[in-house]
Amino acid sequence: MKLVWAIVQNEDAGALIDALTKRQYRITRINTAGGFLRQGNATIISAVEDNQVEYVIAIIEENCQKRIKEVVPVPLGSEPGAFFVPYPMHVEVGGATVFVIDLWDYRRL
Repeated sequence: MKLVWAIVQNEDAGALIDALTKRQYRITRINTAGGFLRQGNATIISAVEDNQVEYVIAIIEENCQKRIKEVVPVPLGSEPGAFFVPYPMHVEVGGATVFVIDLWDYRRL
């Protein structure tokens, strides 16, 4: 068995969960936040048979879209008296970051 971790945008999480549960995959959702934009994400976790991993990844890919977002950078720190003028910038967000990990043991209690 494998443990599939998918980190997706909140905007895509509902459709992804619906698509996976419709196909009888058991999932767990954990609300998380990204480190770069500090915006909400969802981490979707599912234990699947080895031969189902590519199918699950295809479902993730179908339901998680990339998009361009305008953000205003926040300075991490500055020297006293420094002046920072934030300019909006466009960044690509969305899609999914997927980790597939060997699962040594799986039990539903």
